[in-house]
Amino acid sequence: MENTTGFKNSKDNTNETNSKSKQSKSNRKDEGIPKPIANRMARRVLFTTGLPTICGMGVFVISYVLITKGIAEIAPALTLLLSGTFFLLGLVGLSYGILSASWEKEKGSFLGIEIIGPNIQKMKAAFKAKEN
Repeated sequence: MENTTGFKNSKDNTNETNSKSKQSKSNRKDEGIPKPIANRMARRVLFTTGLPTICGMGVFVISYVLITKGIAEIAPALTLLLSGTFFLLGLVGLSYGILSASWEKEKGSFLGIEIIGPNIQKMKAAFKAKEN
């Protein structure tokens, strides 16, 4: 006597689940940021966040060297203020790097300032569509 009902149903369900899983994965890929645009964003973020962050850490190193070598007397508050300014600039650079990257095939200008307005509008439209 053969028991085909339990295994047959589980195999059919597995195949249906796999096909649904593949469909949902392909839908997610369609909704994501295209790779060339994501790379463009990453390059801008690396530049606009990386440089200020390195400068923020450099302030501590330079202040330490200047103080320990007796070259200059620097107040700790000045070091903190200057490094904090660089870190804040890096935080602003993160948003700028993402919003200034062109979503079109053309890369846009070097700074991408003209791209920020349309990208903010696209972002607002996407949030409104998600709410509805």
